[in-house]
Amino acid sequence: MNKTLLGIFLGAALGASVAWVLSHPRGHDKPGAEEKKGEHKEEAGAGKVKLDKEQLASAGIQTAHPVAARVQPELKGYGRVLDPAPLAALWNEQEQAQAALEASAREFERTKTLFAADQNASARSLEQAAAARRRDQLLLDSAKSRLLTGWGRQLSSRPDLAALIQTLSSQETALLRLDLPPGEPLGVTPAHARVQSLPSQGAGIDAEILGPAPAADPLNPGQGFLLLVRTGTFPAGTAVAGFFTAPGEPASGVTVPRSAILRHDGEAFVYLQTGEGVFERKEIELTRALGEGWFVAKGLKPEDTVVVTGAQQLLSEELKGHGGGEE
Repeated sequence: MNKTLLGIFLGAALGASVAWVLSHPRGHDKPGAEEKKGEHKEEAGAGKVKLDKEQLASAGIQTAHPVAARVQPELKGYGRVLDPAPLAALWNEQEQAQAALEASAREFERTKTLFAADQNASARSLEQAAAARRRDQLLLDSAKSRLLTGWGRQLSSRPDLAALIQTLSSQETALLRLDLPPGEPLGVTPAHARVQSLPSQGAGIDAEILGPAPAADPLNPGQGFLLLVRTGTFPAGTAVAGFFTAPGEPASGVTVPRSAILRHDGEAFVYLQTGEGVFERKEIELTRALGEGWFVAKGLKPEDTVVVTGAQQLLSEELKGHGGGEE
């Protein structure tokens, strides 16, 4: 073979080698590598966790189906726990005025009887007794008027007001005012309400609705109500939120146990089991706190399989799989 033919042969071989390297990048020299990589990404992508049998046993995962539920619509208001001292002061003033009126009325009747019998009672003393009775009547009317305008007819006319004030003063009960946002009036006094201190997110406790607030709040021009809570856990001045039962068709949804719900970066979510050892994170909106959990109006169905025990372990596994930076 002469030198010319040898050069041509070597050049062709070198060109073929370069072309083969360029057509087979590093990492793709095994059949099916691209498909396997894509498959792994799908299983462990954002919001998804895949556990093997050993990991499942260690995490103690338990699941359950959400329970179908219907709840009556509610309107939310905000307010505070009122100081009962002004109410007690007005009540005491009214009671004192009542006692004074009763005494002056008896004195007037006695003086009038003596004057009519001409027995040591002058016209002047009769006039003084009448004036005292009139003064005490005006003082009583004034106390009743201020009690009515300051606290409303439903509260001021309660036959058990004296006993109620005693429970308020001893912090066995609490008096609250709640105001609805402007533009969301109920029209009528609602039949039921529940309240919670802020920033609590629990189900709240039942409250007795005493009636509309007697005056508007200049800081919140919405419709206001006075409520009574029979518990001592609300000191005066406590900021509270309240939920009034509103008219309308009940909303349909599901209830989810509290143990299933996780919060991260301002979101609430649950994990759904979508396959054998495969779990997917799903963001939800917590519509209403209930005694047994949360009512969720959208995003979950009764046939879903929700992780009720071990959700935190799934979140940790997901964040670990993404270097803790996914969220």
